[in-house]
Amino acid sequence: MATINAGDFKKGIKVLVENEPYEMLECHFVKPGKGQALYRTRMRNLLKGSLLERTYRSGDSLDAADVHRSDGVYSYRDGDNYVFMDNNTFEQYSLPSSVIEDEMRFLMEGTTVGLLFWDGQLISMSPPQQVIMTVSYTEPAARGNTATNVTKPATLECGAEVQVPAFIKDGDRIKIDTESGLYMERVQS
Repeated sequence: MATINAGDFKKGIKVLVENEPYEMLECHFVKPGKGQALYRTRMRNLLKGSLLERTYRSGDSLDAADVHRSDGVYSYRDGDNYVFMDNNTFEQYSLPSSVIEDEMRFLMEGTTVGLLFWDGQLISMSPPQQVIMTVSYTEPAARGNTATNVTKPATLECGAEVQVPAFIKDGDRIKIDTESGLYMERVQS
């Protein structure tokens, strides 16, 4: 397994700390008046999402984590698991709903997603930044209610509910930001 010396630490590298994969978010070089140089790091656990702050000396090293990203497709839900297919190998992988329930809110079968693997095992999925959905139900706009910033709830084809402007009606296609869950714009079809 490859090792990464403290002098080569930088943002974005993937390392193993206590046999778990971490992504380095920050690395600051500190040279005290006397003694060895220090590297203050901040890392995110790729399995749990927790943050870790550690200081390493110049001569320390960490093992590189065998982490890679791939494009995939959301295939279907199987009980308490979501099943994804890797676009490169056409293999299917599953993740428990307890791990990725929030990310699945705006996804329909066949949606392209990013897959993150560690040692050949799928550990997380990232949805696309935006999705285009059809509004399946929303109340009609009240007559005369055309003031700016007036919103109403709308149910999308995937079952999620979002706040939309008053002019949106059933059957409209809209763009949604998957991270915030906010309406972005109406899409002309």
